[in-house]
Amino acid sequence: MISGHGNIETAVEATKIGAYYFIEKPIDLDKILLITNRALEQLSLERENIALRQHFEQKYEMIGKSTAMEEIRQQIEAAAPSNGRVLICGENGTGKELVARAIHTLSKRKMKPFVEVNCAAIPEDLIESELFGHEKGAFSGATSRKIGKFELAHGGTIFLDEVGDMSLKTQAKVLRVLEEQKIERVGGTVTKTIDVRVIAASNKALEKEIEKGNFREDLYYRLNVIPMEVPPLRARKEDIALLCNYYLHYFCRENRKRKKKFSAEALESLISCKWSGNIRELKNVIERLVIMIPHDKIDIDDLPQTYKKQVEYSETAALEPDLFNGESLKTARENFERSFIIEKLKENNWNISKTAESLKVERSNLHRKMKLLGISTTKEE
Repeated sequence: MISGHGNIETAVEATKIGAYYFIEKPIDLDKILLITNRALEQLSLERENIALRQHFEQKYEMIGKSTAMEEIRQQIEAAAPSNGRVLICGENGTGKELVARAIHTLSKRKMKPFVEVNCAAIPEDLIESELFGHEKGAFSGATSRKIGKFELAHGGTIFLDEVGDMSLKTQAKVLRVLEEQKIERVGGTVTKTIDVRVIAASNKALEKEIEKGNFREDLYYRLNVIPMEVPPLRARKEDIALLCNYYLHYFCRENRKRKKKFSAEALESLISCKWSGNIRELKNVIERLVIMIPHDKIDIDDLPQTYKKQVEYSETAALEPDLFNGESLKTARENFERSFIIEKLKENNWNISKTAESLKVERSNLHRKMKLLGISTTKEE
């Protein structure tokens, strides 16, 4: 804003309603050019910041509409506003970090730091320094003071990933921090009070680790105030198509590729996979397909051999029986059992052992029943 009748009040009011700067007459062209360039630089930084924030939020977005995912979202919404410690359990690659970040984002601490610590990736002799920091000269190689993760997370959230891999010695020190909300740097004498919310995660069954003597029971109960279980991908198969298409579009943008799509057969094959590595495995496969497949439509032949539909079943098994086609109750019951078992076999990727487990019958009984009902599969167990 430029004016020859300005005063402090006018300048303040102008900036309140959006002016970058207030210039009084007479005009100095060099000054106008300088201020205009600064304004453009600030605008560019603001836009870049918004774009980075959107990219970051998209990167950690939780995808899925299954019942299991809705339950997790409800738990996150309930737990986030509190300061209660959260223990997230689940297999590798299920998205435990996403859950932790979602809790932080919805909490009152969202404008404060979210500090992640991978307890399995830090050597035993360095983890105390990483968590609590150290003073200069505290040990060989400590050439300067270092601020620890707990101190960096002051006012915010610290995420202790793979907490089950932490040594008993470190567990004892973490327990003390949780109890007292105070830390002391390695080699230091000053105690610092911290305000940190702790979220921990583990792919191990910590109750069994306690029985083995690998994890402290008192620390477990300190961390396990609000327990959450992240379901594996095989328990939310209805989300696989959503995840495939989401990551397909995401990696096309990341790698500046033209938009691609899956054929119905390719998508069906991906849905039928076991995904033992869960979402991390699926994400890596989709990224590989985006980079390596030159054409815009990804068909079943483009999939890596491991992810092509391996299970073949006979025409007899593929035929859906008419449940009401029969002259007797016995025939109708057999038709229903045959249809029901086929559906369960499909859900478990034609794995006999898993199907028997889901049906709560012995494997040998299921084999006998399949033979009796004319259900066969060419898959070798």
